[in-house]
Amino acid sequence: MHTWNLEHFWTQGDGIIKGVALALLLMSILSWTISLYKAWSLLRLYRSRRQAARFWRQPDFAAAIDSLPDDGPLRQLADAAHQALAFHRQGVTQPPPRRQEQDARDLPTLSEWLGDALAHRQARIGASLHKGLAVLASVGATAPFIGLFGTVWGILQALLAIGVSGQASIDKVAGPIGEALVMTAFGLAVAIPAVLANNALARGNRAVLEELDDFGQRLHGSLVLGQWSHGDAAQTPPVTPIAAFVQRA
Repeated sequence: MHTWNLEHFWTQGDGIIKGVALALLLMSILSWTISLYKAWSLLRLYRSRRQAARFWRQPDFAAAIDSLPDDGPLRQLADAAHQALAFHRQGVTQPPPRRQEQDARDLPTLSEWLGDALAHRQARIGASLHKGLAVLASVGATAPFIGLFGTVWGILQALLAIGVSGQASIDKVAGPIGEALVMTAFGLAVAIPAVLANNALARGNRAVLEELDDFGQRLHGSLVLGQWSHGDAAQTPPVTPIAAFVQRA
């Protein structure tokens, strides 16, 4: 009687079957590695809620920047705003020679300068968050078809072997064809976790980007108005001018 097991399937399979199995194994390892790494990174980004609350409680912009971790997305946005403030002040007080004869209204306003800087940095953060998701989507889309190809090839080889032997009893047919169908199961086992991880990470990234957008808009408004709010957003926050920080920038 034919013994149905993976070991027999592997030893009886030809180079194409083994190549398909190895390809699915590598795709599975790659998708799980990306999924776990991106999930861990996303959990770290969720801490930005606490970081933002601590950020807005600081007495001035300089202290607020120092309250953020060096590698976080909020720190990247705050640093971008800091640099925009410094460059705008330098451009207003010491415009380039080619612009000295132009009307001061031709220079970008602080609001435009900050808005461009924050939008550019948010776009870079978003691109970083979406890295790897294309791989998960590709694995989820292609793994079932790769497994199906392995199944079709395995069934073809099994039928050819049965035809050569001349034995077409059910016990001779069921074993080889059943083992060939395992490749389809392998393909689905690789694809389903990749699709689920891709969808979950995409939703998590959207939530993080929405929070970053809210943070950037509030930061933009505070700096353009020349005020620094702290305290709970639901209360009437005291304000502190940031002119001293701009002078140091």
